[in-house]
Amino acid sequence: MNATKVISTTLVCAGALLLSAGAMAQDGGKAISKTTISLGTATPGGGFPLYGNAFAEVMNAADPTLNIEPRNTKGSNENIPLLEEAKLDIALVAGEPSYEAFMGLGGRKKTSAKILTAMYSSPGMFVVRADSPYKTIKDLVGQPIAFGAKGSGLPILSRYMLDGLGLKQDEDFKAIYLDRAGDGPEMVKDGRAAALWGAGIGWPGFTTMAQNGARFIAPDADQLHGFMEFRAGARGPARRRRLSAGAHAARRGEDILREAGAGLRDHCGQHARRRARCGADPSRRDEISEGDRSGEVRRVVSSE
Repeated sequence: MNATKVISTTLVCAGALLLSAGAMAQDGGKAISKTTISLGTATPGGGFPLYGNAFAEVMNAADPTLNIEPRNTKGSNENIPLLEEAKLDIALVAGEPSYEAFMGLGGRKKTSAKILTAMYSSPGMFVVRADSPYKTIKDLVGQPIAFGAKGSGLPILSRYMLDGLGLKQDEDFKAIYLDRAGDGPEMVKDGRAAALWGAGIGWPGFTTMAQNGARFIAPDADQLHGFMEFRAGARGPARRRRLSAGAHAARRGEDILREAGAGLRDHCGQHARRRARCGADPSRRDEISEGDRSGEVRRVVSSE
């Protein structure tokens, strides 16, 4: 396959490829060879391999002309350059690394990769053992924390969150960066780490911890109120100077996701017969606040 530079915060994007391949088989009436598509995920034990493997299995079964091959990588931060170098066809990338790549942050050039669509929401939080004395984020200050795999987007997500609380990930905590996402739960269980940072409902690290009893730690009401203040404030230059780097990055990231939403709506328009699958569920309209209805896609971000 001619490698397309794509950042996928969801893999519903592959549906477009399925439509194209299926049409070729019907129009020609002849057997065609399979189209192999490489799918970059992340290190074993994380959410991306779990999602990517299931996605590939379902799509390969749905269309015999496709052969989607999941590949373990170091995660979002490796997937982006692999896409740019045409070493992957599609990949899973978390929202925060995507934002940095599109904005050209960290001394890198802006990426020419494309977002196909959003994947799933990923609320970030810490998890500790059920018998742990730690109950708040402040309690974890000074403790060894497993922030995720080195190349994944999880450490970037936690850095933005902690920055918004006035904490420095590598200064206020004994930050641990893993070689494999699956190593985190064992480090917490045997005491090498006080907590594990993760994100997403059903994230494998959370599931493993919960099997033996666990407690989850997230920003409290006062901390969440502080996060919301900048969202309600003015967007002028003076206001921007008062925002933390993480808060400003989160705001700019919303603009990128809104653009992705516009692209997703265009995609739905091109395939009218499948529009119902792409659109929002009308039965959940009352769950969406007035301020969110113009850009629902910003409510979903991927996690590793």
